[in-house]
Amino acid sequence: MNHFNAYFCKVEILKRILNFYINSSIHVALAVYALTWITGLQFGLDYDENVLYFVFFATITGYNFVKYFGVAKFHHRSLAGWLRSIQIFSFLAFIALCYYAYQLKTNTLLLIGFLGVITFLYAIPLLPMHYFRDNQKKLREISGLKIYVIALVWAFTTVVLPLTDNEIDINTDAVITSIQRFVFVIVLMLPFEIRDLNYDSVKLSTIPQRIGVKNTKIIGILLLIVFFFLEYFKDEIDSKAIISTLMITLIALMFVIFSNKHQSKYYSAFWVESIPILWLGILLVLG
Repeated sequence: MNHFNAYFCKVEILKRILNFYINSSIHVALAVYALTWITGLQFGLDYDENVLYFVFFATITGYNFVKYFGVAKFHHRSLAGWLRSIQIFSFLAFIALCYYAYQLKTNTLLLIGFLGVITFLYAIPLLPMHYFRDNQKKLREISGLKIYVIALVWAFTTVVLPLTDNEIDINTDAVITSIQRFVFVIVLMLPFEIRDLNYDSVKLSTIPQRIGVKNTKIIGILLLIVFFFLEYFKDEIDSKAIISTLMITLIALMFVIFSNKHQSKYYSAFWVESIPILWLGILLVLG
């Protein structure tokens, strides 16, 4: 019995660590970090720790701000222990964000300011409600807009930002890579939207709400086909890039196909968000 209790306690501790790792946005930050590094590898850039670490800490700060702003706002005096710890962790991430932002070039900071405004409007109800038919004020609550806002921010952050800071021209290949990244992030969001069918307000008008789960998966498959074949439209076609893109396309395809409303807690929050990290690993192994 004692052995069983000890084992149970260890499992509980590991589960709490994993939950904090996910809930504090460390995992999604690693995914964004991985996609930014992938851009560096694709364009032959040196490992740029200022950009990569900025992106990592900015993702933690931004995601936690969006996720927990409302909760902290209304329960500031009686915050649960886990939320308080995430607040402290986010504040430390913000300090690190400021340090690495100071190392970046002026043009990069202007782009960051643009992305920061989008993130702010995504979380804070400042937009006049009469502009939108569902009477919502936040960008994340405007019908059907959420998934595209996230994909746009990820595309700019992981492609345009590192190229801008390294003073690389936004040429045809950069534009195609940005479109690929936009499409790829939309695909990664589909299992989340399918998962949240039981919880999202109908006013959000997510893709599965509008066209159903089956058609959402078909859209995901078609988008992955576009994502893969866009690789052939680049001026510089690399065999390693083709192989890695094909492998990650097939992996993402499997996760889209097997996603459902009753998926496990970690299916999307851990495994789907691990796909960019896996993509980076494939590129490094090939590279």
